Amino acid sequence: MTRVLIVDDALFMRRLIRQALEPLGYDICAEACDGEEAITLYRQHRPDVTTLDMVMPIADGIAALTGIRTINPQAKVIMVTAVDQREAMLRAVQLGVSDFIVKPFSPERIVSAIDRALGGAQ
Repeated sequence: MTRVLIVDDALFMRRLIRQALEPLGYDICAEACDGEEAITLYRQHRPDVTTLDMVMPIADGIAALTGIRTINPQAKVIMVTAVDQREAMLRAVQLGVSDFIVKPFSPERIVSAIDRALGGAQ
């Protein structure tokens, strides 16, 4: 079973992602509401894939991605953003992000991004 860490400062976005994934058998191992918590929970749970909001309080998505990559350079991370942040997106690509999802998104889009990040196997 694929273990997923969901990171977003908006509770409704975390719920939306959870509702898209759980019925398909994904295990939501943890949820974080800021980048600092994301790093801590990544270290504790070692998920197969992480969805990571770009804009969050305390530590943004780039800071969280950097911290996660320090723990696991091969981490599968999908950035989720509602804003056009080309500079931050370029930095995320340089750090090896697996995919980008732009809000609002369909449940199918999050599932396809996770499947691609994992090489097509749930």
